[in-house]
Amino acid sequence: MDELSIRIKIADREYPMKVKVEDEARVRSAGKQINERIRSYREQFGIDDKQDLLAMVAFDCLVDKMESDEKQHNIDDSVVDKVKQLNNLINQSL
Repeated sequence: MDELSIRIKIADREYPMKVKVEDEARVRSAGKQINERIRSYREQFGIDDKQDLLAMVAFDCLVDKMESDEKQHNIDDSVVDKVKQLNNLINQSL
């Protein structure tokens, strides 16, 4: 299991971390997206307090995740329904 030691800068603070080689790009992208959201909120709302900005980003990310989870659940339910319909058709034709 190869791990890299990297540093991610978020809100002007550096965070050292160890990540799997295959996760490095995703982790760096996440750090970049967090900083972009911080910048966006700073510009949009005129807020300079980093704790407030990080809290807003955390809240925004959780709302996005909850929405994604809900959509995935709906897709899963739809797939299950389609499989049941196909099973019924197969059983009827046997």
